[in-house]
Amino acid sequence: MTTTTNPRVLEHPARDRIRLEEVLHALSDAVRLRIVRDMAREGVELSCSHFDLPVTKSTTTHHFRVLRESGVIQQVYRGTAKLNALRREDLDALFPGLLDSVLASVDAQAEREGGEG
Repeated sequence: MTTTTNPRVLEHPARDRIRLEEVLHALSDAVRLRIVRDMAREGVELSCSHFDLPVTKSTTTHHFRVLRESGVIQQVYRGTAKLNALRREDLDALFPGLLDSVLASVDAQAEREGGEG
């Protein structure tokens, strides 16, 4: 990771620094899976406020930080909004089929449970 001094520039791992175990850890939480699923479904940058999560604002911030630091998402400031984008291209290049498999499994689980997941 690079060190920054500007608080509006967030640290992200370079593609070659993304580690499978960190990605799997990030995807192992139901709230983070929900975030990733929503981002994959929308296919565009989304603000943090887009997500209606059943956790506090500070916990939401933690979940986004875990996703960013693991390399699953990219976060950038645009004005006063922090926008989030799935790093699908990087993840697909490094771990072919992983993201699609995880997302398909989340959808299948939601169907079994009769809800949105």
